[in-house]
Amino acid sequence: MFLSVFDIFKIGVGPSSSHTMGPMVAGGRFLDALREQPFKAHGLRASLHGSLAFTGKGHATDRATILGLAGFLPETMDAEAAEAALELNRQTRVLTPRDLGELHFDPAQDLIFDFDRALSGHANGMILMATDAQGDVIFSETYYSIGGGFVLTAGEMAARGDETRSDASPKVPFAFAHASEMLEMAAKTDKSIAQMKRENERVFRSDVEITAGIQRIWQVMRDCMDRGLATRGILPGGLSIRRRAAGIHEALQAESGLNQTAPHVINDWMSMYAMAVNEENAAGGQVVTAPTNGAAGVVPAVIRYWLDHVPGASERQLDDFLLTAAAVGGLIKHNASISGAECGCQAEVGSASAMAAAGLCAVLGGTAEQVENAAEIALEHHLGMTCDPVRGLVQVPCIERNGLGAIKAVSAASLALRGDGKHFVPLDVAIETMRQTGRDMMDKYKETSLGGLAVNVPNC
Repeated sequence: MFLSVFDIFKIGVGPSSSHTMGPMVAGGRFLDALREQPFKAHGLRASLHGSLAFTGKGHATDRATILGLAGFLPETMDAEAAEAALELNRQTRVLTPRDLGELHFDPAQDLIFDFDRALSGHANGMILMATDAQGDVIFSETYYSIGGGFVLTAGEMAARGDETRSDASPKVPFAFAHASEMLEMAAKTDKSIAQMKRENERVFRSDVEITAGIQRIWQVMRDCMDRGLATRGILPGGLSIRRRAAGIHEALQAESGLNQTAPHVINDWMSMYAMAVNEENAAGGQVVTAPTNGAAGVVPAVIRYWLDHVPGASERQLDDFLLTAAAVGGLIKHNASISGAECGCQAEVGSASAMAAAGLCAVLGGTAEQVENAAEIALEHHLGMTCDPVRGLVQVPCIERNGLGAIKAVSAASLALRGDGKHFVPLDVAIETMRQTGRDMMDKYKETSLGGLAVNVPNC
């Protein structure tokens, strides 16, 4: 299966691509399947398992599941219409998805957080059900939210194989499944990673569509960041976490141009950009998976750093940045994981940092070998990072962690550019190590809020 840049960078809503976007997408797929059935359903039911159960309320999975079953999708969701649908359900215990009539759904009874039974396919599992007039289940499907807004049924999960890796598809001219293959193709054709990725994209859409789509992605990223830089207050969820990006921005602007400003203050700019995005994500705003919502601040922060602080930077190179980043994200997704519930935060912020490092290295003139080295450095130095959100909210340590991921990405790109591309640990090895580390990591450190900071920090 070909992984497009628009698969890696999806427009959606916060706070979580796995817990918010995934359940909404699953709800839409279930409704489509239900429309094809020969019988009429009278009600709906859902059970959440694994990480979707343990951190579901903090991640707003209950809300997302209801909206998905009401027919809302992440990319097109109108916030006012969604609130109206939720309020109607609170009053009537009914959902009214298109072409299915009124369906009974009482969240208190029909939305089940099953903490005892994990599903076998993935840590983010859910079962959606249709019931008859007596409340008996007459149709059901199991879905897995595997990270980045991607959703697979149980059957699709079981059938996954080598054909689903990265750009490995006979339909595209550069069908690389590993970084080593990507580098071999670049050397043979004298093309950059972005050029190869664009040629793959051209099989499915025109250059005009590719560029317009990438510009749309950046517009949503930038708008999200600007909202975060302008908004103050307390984030929802009960931890009383203050938004800090706007205050930091104001202070940095006041210091700008002063001769006594220390060089390391540039790190504050990068952290601020990332934090602005992730504060918006925590508040349920519109974001772009990069490659997930929990890591949505890293790539746009590095892009903003490059555009606003690096001499000679131009949005004309934005395609190269995001196409290169998407190529690396695709390699990580299908040879390891981008899911915090599967491999910890190394799979989210670690992957995002590797993608951002690769994109920055590319637009700063790096060779394919230097780009691969930049991605490897960034990923290697996130290996072992756990996912332990306090109270299941995508706030602590997630917001600051994006800032540090951006700083690591810029450092990794800079180090790679100081070399000639030759290095000891290949990116493929770092990706495989991340997969193995995630497999060996205890479940309590993988987005369940049962270990780490989640249990050692007072949160009430």
